[in-house]
Amino acid sequence: MPLSTAAPGSVLFGGATFDAVLFDMDGTLISSLASVMRSWTRLAHEFAIDDVRVREFRFHGVPARDIVDTLLAAREPEERARALRRIVELEVTDTGDIEVLPGAAEALAALAGTGRSAIVTSCDRTLASARLAATGLAVPEVVVTADDVARGKPDPEPYVLGAQRLGVDPARCLVVEDAAAGLDSGRDAGAATLALATQSHGDALTADVVVPDLGAVRFEVSGAGVRVLAV
Repeated sequence: MPLSTAAPGSVLFGGATFDAVLFDMDGTLISSLASVMRSWTRLAHEFAIDDVRVREFRFHGVPARDIVDTLLAAREPEERARALRRIVELEVTDTGDIEVLPGAAEALAALAGTGRSAIVTSCDRTLASARLAATGLAVPEVVVTADDVARGKPDPEPYVLGAQRLGVDPARCLVVEDAAAGLDSGRDAGAATLALATQSHGDALTADVVVPDLGAVRFEVSGAGVRVLAV
């Protein structure tokens, strides 16, 4: 879908008001691509995984346990479990160059303390906490991680759970994502979708609205809910 060309100040999503905004983390609020590639490359060396498979794997939006199960599919369950523990250890200790993406701090600050926002990530709880702690962002009270669900994105379960923990209907939520799997998850949960072209070209993303990053929108909170305006 093409990037939005809405005039600054105009209300997006046909003027809809949402009960809550559910944010993905990596690629939406922060970028940890450098850490991800360093960590998985090191794991490949330690566990004798083909470097080419690692370089070509699309890590974005996929839980670590699913990546391990794919890359080490022929290995014994005990070895896959060791690899999962190791990649978590590597990524948790490699947060020095985590980048806050444009507009992320402002978006979270606008919704802070309202009970109308959550983060829904494919990271496990330990890794999500480490990366968010490295950013200084105003983290919402509700954070859903891979540890909280049986089925990760693109299944709708993560975003359904995020809405449930906020006490709202997923169909009254806006999901903010940069990855196709996450957009599928939000859409199948019944939510409206805002895609950020931080990792992909806008034409490759299917969503109700597509913008370059969170710097292109502003969240306006009232007693009725949250509206999204173009910047």
